[in-house]
Amino acid sequence: MISEAGALARLGEAVRAVGGSRVLLVTDPGLASAGHPQRAARVMTEAGLAVFTFDGVKENPTEREVDAGVVFARTHHVDCIVAVGGGSSMDCAKGVNFILTNGGRMADYKGHDRATKPMLPSVGVPTTSGTGSEAQSYALITDERTHLKMACGDKKAAFRVAILDPELTLSQPKSVTAVTGIDAVAHAVESLVCTKRNPVSQMCSVAAFRHLERNFEAVLKAPSDLAARSAMQVGAYLAGMAIENAMLGVCHSCANPLTAHYGITHGVAIGVMLPHVIRFNAEASPDTDRLYAQILGDHAPANGTSAGEALAARVAELTAAAGLPQSLNECGVSRTILHLLAEEANQQWTARFNPRPVAEDDILALYESAW
Repeated sequence: MISEAGALARLGEAVRAVGGSRVLLVTDPGLASAGHPQRAARVMTEAGLAVFTFDGVKENPTEREVDAGVVFARTHHVDCIVAVGGGSSMDCAKGVNFILTNGGRMADYKGHDRATKPMLPSVGVPTTSGTGSEAQSYALITDERTHLKMACGDKKAAFRVAILDPELTLSQPKSVTAVTGIDAVAHAVESLVCTKRNPVSQMCSVAAFRHLERNFEAVLKAPSDLAARSAMQVGAYLAGMAIENAMLGVCHSCANPLTAHYGITHGVAIGVMLPHVIRFNAEASPDTDRLYAQILGDHAPANGTSAGEALAARVAELTAAAGLPQSLNECGVSRTILHLLAEEANQQWTARFNPRPVAEDDILALYESAW
């Protein structure tokens, strides 16, 4: 991992270090106005690399985008993949890598370690501080029919190098800074307490939260603060490492149907649901509440208030500071659809790793409390 202002200038060096010469640059068309893909391509071209840009990535990529990327990559006989953008670009790039090198369909790789052949070396260059996909071996690809996200993982799909350049996040609108930052906060919080947690993941979760919580409001108030933006990038990366070594929980399961049915931005849905999930988990387990106290550190309550309540309140403060909705009703969600949302959320894989076991009725109660 390379983390420093201006680190994009080292992209050509990074690609050469992993053995690339003909590069598939995966990005989304919206970034062209900021000039990031063009700069990345120029840096690589000046390093003597052949660069072929695929900008057909959409938010929450499906197999359709992956397949289009594979056709483009085969046409140009690439030997390396570079992703420049947010989580969607990262996920699509990994998806292309799976199918380009191992064939089949994305559904064939649901789970982990199902790619039997070598995969191309790749480099991730995030332009947001949110998903942490640059630190993970999973590609999240949406099934167009069911709207469920397929988690397709393999250590060979992980980026060999991640370049964290805070200057690339300066072009983000405040709204993007807000929703990606809250998503990263949720990654830190959920991975900390999930059933697959372990000492390594917990260390990453705590470090991630400290970076994110201390700098989230700073980047909203002073968007040009490069030190705060760098800390947010590092926090998102560490949260991604925590997920890589553990898992998430029911908050992410609740968020996905909201995006599928209402088009609610993932980070907005996460921000609405997370305080309620934190309280739900803390109520059932002193051990979970103790872990919440650990992540709060010096901010842990000393007056008898539960750590879960204090953490939930702090998350709500962050979302309010960002001007994000505080309820599902505010998001335009109809109360009559909550039963259907709960049914679909219960099918999401991350719910199975929540520290407090959940059934459909529990998820419905979470939606009701958030409404």
